[in-house]
Amino acid sequence: MAQLSDIEIAQGAKMLPITAIAEKLGIDGELVEPYGKYKAKLDLSLTENAGKEGKLILVTAITPTPAGEGKTTTTIGLADGLSRLGKKTVVALREPSLGPVFGIKGGAAGGGYAQVVPMEDINLHFTGDFHAIGAANNLLAAMLDNHIYQGNRLNIDPRRITWKRCVDMNDRQLRFVTDGLGGRVNGVPREDGFDITVASEIMAVFCLASSIEDLKARLSRIVVAYTYNEEPVTAGDLGAVGAMTALLKDAIKPNLVQTLEGTPALVHGGPFANIAHGCNSVIATRLALALGDYAITEAGFGADLGAEKFLDIKCRMAGLTPSAVVVVATVRALKMHGGVPKTELAGENLEALAAGLPNLLRHVKNMKEVYKLPCVVAVNRFPTDTDAEIALVIEKCKELGVNVALSTVWAEGGKGGEELAREVIRLCEEEKGDFTFSYELDTTIPEKIEAIVRKVYGGCGVLLTPQAKKQLTTLEAHGFGNLPVCMAKT
Repeated sequence: MAQLSDIEIAQGAKMLPITAIAEKLGIDGELVEPYGKYKAKLDLSLTENAGKEGKLILVTAITPTPAGEGKTTTTIGLADGLSRLGKKTVVALREPSLGPVFGIKGGAAGGGYAQVVPMEDINLHFTGDFHAIGAANNLLAAMLDNHIYQGNRLNIDPRRITWKRCVDMNDRQLRFVTDGLGGRVNGVPREDGFDITVASEIMAVFCLASSIEDLKARLSRIVVAYTYNEEPVTAGDLGAVGAMTALLKDAIKPNLVQTLEGTPALVHGGPFANIAHGCNSVIATRLALALGDYAITEAGFGADLGAEKFLDIKCRMAGLTPSAVVVVATVRALKMHGGVPKTELAGENLEALAAGLPNLLRHVKNMKEVYKLPCVVAVNRFPTDTDAEIALVIEKCKELGVNVALSTVWAEGGKGGEELAREVIRLCEEEKGDFTFSYELDTTIPEKIEAIVRKVYGGCGVLLTPQAKKQLTTLEAHGFGNLPVCMAKT
């Protein structure tokens, strides 16, 4: 029989009504706002009245390759595996951006028999959150330009506007534009540009906010430009915050969906990890912890980027402490790290695997020794992986005191995630972490950057250009020196 595609599997699924998923979690029907039969928004009062807290499990991965690692698929399969073992589990994921969905990466709802559904809805407009974030972003841009047009009371220097417009699509044509053309009544001409919505600052602060009041406060502090005297101008200075918050009042409510096996899933927010912190919303993560014994979440890209930001930024700001970390790898991807072309990954190659394994081992070492968290390696097993290759991965991980669990969730769903689920349970029950950040907030910005480079990336130091030094001096002069550092992907 022909192998079914992801979308064929998703469309063939028998989904439970979203009200039944809410009932599984003990959520009163009055607090559920259905968007059709199979997705819903949850009332924010659920996070305000949260009581107990479950165990937080972070799923991260080796440095990504075109061969694929399956981080989201593993996250969903692990949640289904824990559910099969009788654990009340909630998965918390990011919403996909339309850019990657229509680009080469595709959707972000998992794959095979480890997916969240309705997959097409989640990958397309879902509940409209990203459209609301884009509207709030562009409202602020319009108010900024209108302020200059109406006389520029704040003395804004049009050459030092840092705020861009946004659109949730890959459109390189809009990255750098000149606008305000067409004569005096059509605005003030200036250089401008568009970001993709998921790389916008509103998306980043939206996902770090703990409540609507906190969101409003964060929006007010956004720096959009500088004056001719080089003083920062904020969204609060422009009087834009009330209108922006109004546009986001429904978007900030977390979205409830389900996995193919009926495990509850909160899919909410989606900042890119290459420029922002790359994690789903704090609100959704906290709610998952309140509703389940186990909350399974993931962070974008490899552990050096996504997990670092999850731990150093999100966990610090939200007061979260993970109980365990899962590092996802595939033998295929490790062989690619060892120098094998994508077209030649099927055959056994222990030499290339050995050459690629340091990538996995460094990520694992960071989780254990820098952040001091219990860790397990999940190997997504492919039919082409040989026993000798799997044995080599197990042997090298054991040298670091870390177990390997084989995962076949793509082909078998939750059943293929039970081995990983058992090891996660064991880590939570038997191994106590001593969660530590890679740097402290009271150090200087260069010291924080140096700590990440040395501890996480394994670099020997940092070279700051004269322009970078000037920017850091400005940031510290304006009181931003005590914030976490968000490293962009190079």
